[in-house]
Amino acid sequence: MIRGSGPSGHEADRVVGVTYRDQAGERKEMRAELTVACDGRSSTVRSAVGLKPHTFGTPMDVWWFRLPRRPDDPSGLAGLLRAGHATIMIDRGDYYQIAYVIPKGTDAEMRAQGIEALRRAVVSMVPWLVDRVDKLTSLDDVKLPDVQLNRLPRWYCDGVLLIGDAAHAMSPVGGVGINLAVADAVAAARILAGPLRTGRVSTRQLARVQMRRWLPAALLQAAQRMIHANVIAIAVAGGHPGPPRGVRLVSRTPALRRFIGYMVAIGPLPEHAPKYARRAG
Repeated sequence: MIRGSGPSGHEADRVVGVTYRDQAGERKEMRAELTVACDGRSSTVRSAVGLKPHTFGTPMDVWWFRLPRRPDDPSGLAGLLRAGHATIMIDRGDYYQIAYVIPKGTDAEMRAQGIEALRRAVVSMVPWLVDRVDKLTSLDDVKLPDVQLNRLPRWYCDGVLLIGDAAHAMSPVGGVGINLAVADAVAAARILAGPLRTGRVSTRQLARVQMRRWLPAALLQAAQRMIHANVIAIAVAGGHPGPPRGVRLVSRTPALRRFIGYMVAIGPLPEHAPKYARRAG
C-alpha cells in the first residue's frame, strides 16, 4: 500500500494507492483517492492495512468438481442429503458444477481413500450419474476451496474500503456470496460517487457504506450459521437415516421455500443502480 503524508510532512495513516509488479516483474505504483478491496476472502489489501475479521467457523469443507450434463438431465439446482453425505449440483448448461460436502478437516483422510471412493459416494446419492463418474479420472480434478465464514468489525480505513468476501466471507450455503458482493459494490457507487467527483472521500462516508451493507451480511451469515448447525453438521456427521428436521420442515412449507428463495436471489435491503448508471430507455 502507498501511505500519504500528513500536513506537517510526517507519514500519515491515509492510503493513497497500491504498489504492484507488472508482467515484467517491475515494481509500479498506482495512486488513487480511494482503494477498493474486492480481492476475496484471502484479501491482500486487508492484510496490508492490518484489518482482521471475526471468524465464526464452519463444520464442513467442500470438494468442487464437474461432471457432464446431457440435454435430458434434470435442470436447475439440486441438493441431496444422506446420512454422512451432502451434495449440491448446479446446472451450468453443458455440465454440472458439483459441491460434495465433507466434514471439516477430513480432506487428507478422504483423499487417501482414492478417486473410486468418491465415485461410489456420488453414484450412491445420484444413481443416474453412474455412466459418467469415470470422467473424474483422479483427485486432481477435485478442488478444495477454503470454506470460511467471517466478518470484519470495520470495513474501511482512511483511503480504503473493503467489500464482498474481503469484508465478509460467506459460506457456500445458499450461493449468496456473489449477490452480496455485487450489492456492496452498487451501494458503494451510489454513496461515494458524489464525494469521488469532488476529489475527497472521508472515513465518515466510507462508514455509510458499511452501515448500509452490514445488516444484510449479518442476517445472511446468521442464517448460514443456523443451517450449518442444524442441517450441514448433522448431515456430514452421519448416523441420521434421512434429511434433518429443518430440511423436512422447509420441504413441507411452500411459504418458507418462497421466502428462502427470495433471500437467496434478492436478499435483505436490495440495492438499485443509481440513475447515472442506468441505460437510457
